[in-house]
Amino acid sequence: MLTSLSIKNYALIDSLQVDFNNGFTIITGETGAGKSILLGGLSLILGKRADLSSLRNKESKCIIEANFDVTNYNLERFFKTQELDFEPQTIIRREILPSGKSRAFVNDSPVNLSSLQLLCNRLVDIHSQNETLQLVDDGFQFQVIDALANTHKDLKTYSKKRHEYKTLNKALGQLVAFQVDAIKEHDYNLFLLNELTEAKLKTDELKSLEEELETLSNIDAIQEKLTTSNQLFSDEQIGILSGLTELKNTLKQLSGISNKYNDLFARTNSSLIELDDVYSELERCQEDLEADPNRLAEVNGRFTIINNLFQKHVVNSIQDLIIIQEELSSKVSATQNVDSDINNKKLEIAKTQQELDAIAHVIHNKRNKAIPNLKSKLEAILIQLGMPNAQFNISLNLTPSYFFNGKEELNFLFSANKGGEFKALKKAASGGELSRIMLAIKSILTQYIKLPTIMFDEIDTGVSGEISNKMADIMASMSKTMQVFSITHLPQIAAKGHTHFKVYKEEVNEITTTNLVKLNHDERIVEIAQMLGGIEVTNSAMAHAKELLN
Repeated sequence: MLTSLSIKNYALIDSLQVDFNNGFTIITGETGAGKSILLGGLSLILGKRADLSSLRNKESKCIIEANFDVTNYNLERFFKTQELDFEPQTIIRREILPSGKSRAFVNDSPVNLSSLQLLCNRLVDIHSQNETLQLVDDGFQFQVIDALANTHKDLKTYSKKRHEYKTLNKALGQLVAFQVDAIKEHDYNLFLLNELTEAKLKTDELKSLEEELETLSNIDAIQEKLTTSNQLFSDEQIGILSGLTELKNTLKQLSGISNKYNDLFARTNSSLIELDDVYSELERCQEDLEADPNRLAEVNGRFTIINNLFQKHVVNSIQDLIIIQEELSSKVSATQNVDSDINNKKLEIAKTQQELDAIAHVIHNKRNKAIPNLKSKLEAILIQLGMPNAQFNISLNLTPSYFFNGKEELNFLFSANKGGEFKALKKAASGGELSRIMLAIKSILTQYIKLPTIMFDEIDTGVSGEISNKMADIMASMSKTMQVFSITHLPQIAAKGHTHFKVYKEEVNEITTTNLVKLNHDERIVEIAQMLGGIEVTNSAMAHAKELLN
């Protein structure tokens, strides 16, 4: 519900502040008084693009602010999705700067125009005789039928299941594409995998191979060095062990003379034991060392295999080769299992499709049951609105396709004349007829769903007095459950409003300004009398105006 509107520095409006009530609000004024300017300002709040020509004073910014009571609109989730702070009393503000830039805010948080439009489409619906594109749109026509059919929960289930169905089909497509590519690559991948598997790679193998190869390749030099080392230890004249043994015996004798030589003796004895152990180890190494050309060839061959694998796979470590082996194993396994995966996916799709079809048929049946009720309600209202021969032919045809709102194609046909051919609305109805049909539809929808504030902009153009009374009654009835505005030139409609505002122009310091004022009861009588008989108010016009208001 729109609770207030503030406009500053916009077109002919200098500064305007107005509060609105629930129910049926009337806005009247002479042609050219500025009603379209008022709507233009409100359109900026709804997300219409702005330009610098909208500024009254080009050196100051234009500010338009609207307050909405959104308590009953269930918008908490929408605000959360848009990352906005939810407030039951929501304030929407547009600013147009002298530079031409425009800014929008919801509860003081900046928003882009697309988010603003999404929000305001849920808050305000401006409907004029020249704007009936929504009525001929299939999506809107389905919404009307669904409101009567009460398919809201079914459609949510359908949408969720359709998303699941599309996801499964996408996954199947990816599996099939993978299979096509995998078949081409399978033989080669299998060859590479077998080659790596046969190599029996070990993570730390390369280091031990390098050490062994170094040893086998230098067997003579190692033997020579070991022999020299052995001689240095064991020579009877100058050998290390012989000299150290003589030293040990000498120190032992000294330690018998004085205890201060005990430590030197002990250390020399310990060194002798350690070096004797080293000598034994050298002898073992010398005994174990022997030339083995076969093993050398085997190690060289192993090196060749590993290096060839390095070059083929463009890596430089066995760990990288093992990773590639695991990846190839997964690919080969996936290729070998893809037929089974495709069959399983097809079974999933068939099951989901069956469930989706079941939901779609529930929706179809509910819609078919609702259509006769919608048809009879529309035709009954249109009789009141001066279209006694209006008829609708509404049918649903199930298709194999899964649309966002079901499996049906909708034929929403209309004939304005008795015996006339049924055609699509946009071809069969004039602008005035479309406007009345929209009024009829909106009045029906109020019985089933919560509608946003609706503003009828001179939809009564070209309508006679009796029909205008019926229009007024319909709008007044709608206002029992929602906020309704009507911008009108007809006194019959103006008299049915709960609140009446007048748009007028005035000149201040030779500058024309548009204003909006709320009329009290006496002022309403005068305004309606002038709408009946012109500026010069007669007694009969006053009497007629009082009669209409009563």
